[in-house]
Amino acid sequence: MSFVQSNNPFKKRTKAKGGGTTKVCLPKAKIASMSQSERQAVIRAKRSAGKAGKYKRSSKSNVTGTSSGGSLKTWVKQDWRQVGNPSKKCGEK
Repeated sequence: MSFVQSNNPFKKRTKAKGGGTTKVCLPKAKIASMSQSERQAVIRAKRSAGKAGKYKRSSKSNVTGTSSGGSLKTWVKQDWRQVGNPSKKCGEK
């Protein structure tokens, strides 16, 4: 049994689209320190990126000050919550 593989150089390749999640997760302490307008700006940016089929939100909505004061290990172990609903953990639906 042989398989024939088509290597047509003119065949158009399609790029995988994101359209992924519209959730934004940040450490619980950072969410508590943000104003309502700051939270809404981050949420809007992520939702619009998701609708456009992108994986990442606009860099204009980047959030600073999420450091836990040291190593990557302690940064990852923070209590990560959804910005839209801080009562839910990052992976919950």
